[in-house]
This record gives sequence, C-alpha cells and structure tokens, in this order.
Amino acid sequence: MATLAEQMQGERMARVALSMIAEPNDSTTGRVLAQVGGIESLRLIESDDPVPGLARADALMWRERLTARVTPDLPGRVAETQGGEFGTLIPADKEWPAGLNDLGERAPYLLWTRGATSFLAAALSDRVTLTGSRASTSYGEHVTGDLATGMADEERIVVAGGAYGIEGAAHRAALAAGGQTVAVLAGGLDRPYPAGHSDLLRRIGDVGLLVSELPPGAAPSRHRFIARNRLMAALSGATVVPEAGVRSGSMTTVLTARELGRGVGAVPGPVTTAASTGTNELIKQRFASLVTQPSDVIALLDADDPPKPGVTRAELAQEFGHRRPEPGAPGRSL
Repeated sequence: MATLAEQMQGERMARVALSMIAEPNDSTTGRVLAQVGGIESLRLIESDDPVPGLARADALMWRERLTARVTPDLPGRVAETQGGEFGTLIPADKEWPAGLNDLGERAPYLLWTRGATSFLAAALSDRVTLTGSRASTSYGEHVTGDLATGMADEERIVVAGGAYGIEGAAHRAALAAGGQTVAVLAGGLDRPYPAGHSDLLRRIGDVGLLVSELPPGAAPSRHRFIARNRLMAALSGATVVPEAGVRSGSMTTVLTARELGRGVGAVPGPVTTAASTGTNELIKQRFASLVTQPSDVIALLDADDPPKPGVTRAELAQEFGHRRPEPGAPGRSL
C-alpha cells in the first residue's frame, strides 16, 4: 500500500496534509518542515528513520502525536480541497507574505485563502493589525472606526481577526471607507466564527481577504485563537490596540509583535473603564507608543526602527498573565 507521502503530488498537497494532522504553532513540526520540506516530513512521520534536528525521544513523541490523526481517508480529503472554493499559499508562492517567515519554526505550514491574496504581497508597512477587546465600549469602537478609516484613506490594509468588538469595528470601518481589509480566522474558512459575523466575513471574502492556517471543516478552539494571534502580529508592520483589558487575548498579539520587532501602539482610555486598563498599562510601561489619531499609526508603520520596549517580553507576560501555549496542544473548543 502506498505511503501517505507517496500519495501526495507535490509540496503543496503535502503541506495541505500537514495542516490536517498537525496543530498550528507546533514548533516541532515547523522545525522538521523547514529542514526537509513537506513530502519528506510526511515520509518521516510514517517511518522509523532519524528525524533531522530531533533527538530520538522527541522524534518518537512527534510521530505518535501526528500519526494518531492520520486516517485512511486523509488522501481523499486532501484531494477534495484541490481546485475548490478556497485557495492555498505556500512559501514558494509569490504572494506568500514574507513577514510570516520571521516566525521561524512557528511559521504556518500554509495559508488557506479566499479573496484578494495580492493584499499579502504588499510591503509589511502597508498592513496594520487592529485588535482589542471583544466586549468593547462605544468609545473603543468610535476610536477604532476613526483609525481604520484613516488607514483606508492612506491606502493601508487593515488586518484583524473578525471577532466581536474592536476587530469587527475595524473591518466594518475599513469596508465603509472603501479600504482593504484582511480577516485572519482561527478555524476553517467554511466555518465563519463568530456566527454573528457571518455576513461581515462573507463580505470580506468577496471584496477583501479571508485567511486561515487551518483546513476547511476545522473548528476554532482556545489554542487556535492564541496561535492565530501570532499570524496577525507577523502579517503587519505594526499592531495597534484601541481598547483592551489587562487579560484580553489581544495582549498575546502585542507580545508577538514586540518579539518580532514590529511597532506596537495603544490608545489611552478612561481610567474609570476596565476596558482600557490593558491599553493604559501598555502605554504606562512604555511597551506601546501612544496612539490618538491615524497619523500616529502611519508613523509606527513607516518607522525605520520601531521603539524599544521599556520592559522585557517576560516581564510583560508576567504583568498581563499570558504565556505562550504548549506547541501542538489542541486546547478546548469555544
């Protein structure tokens, strides 16, 4: 019987298969993939040969984790995705966003796309990520709308995650201003999440771009949301948080942005509002530049040298209570 690797016709199909059996942000899979490519990675999963860069015990655990998800119908599922509603991008493609390569072993195996992939070929400084609280206030949504509209006027692309609150406001404002926007999802592109944003996400797919590292049919989970945030940080020249509490998941996007040397901005908010405690703290600790208008965001994007943080990544992670998830951890469904 043919092995899984033998049934894959080229690097693209091999990476599609990997996206179906390996969780996002799995640095072990990413390390192997970077060294030997997709076809050989699949062969090594099903063989007993030494795995480059892995000790024998690590290779055994890696194989056990991935082979548990290799089902007899996997080659058929891979074949069904070819030429369908959704496209794919791999690092060899001209529209692959080079900024994702800065993630190293944590880079996605491929991207699933629907819409204008040319948005990803633009310079890093042409994209800005707007993220923040899901439970946003009218103040936060108003500021977000002003910033996103300003980005549209400057022909900069707004990247967000399609969530309720700040991210939804960013997408809507960019579209209303005739701008360009990218939604990075934490599940399959055929499963719009949240459901209440189905129409918004459908419109983004029609006139903008939907992106995910997960295959069609994949459900979002806590781990996948956290993993998705690293893509939002890597895709843009700067990440700006208009409103967020201290424990907001958007802080993981900030952490990755700083780790990658990207600019970070935050909008100050009322000291009486819990929704702004995170952004106020980012500014207070000098981990983010003060943003009050679109020109501040443009300055972050066009800066030759992003401002240095006043604290280390570890210190901020401790302050905001965030830790990087364990590679390959499946998490729980939301």
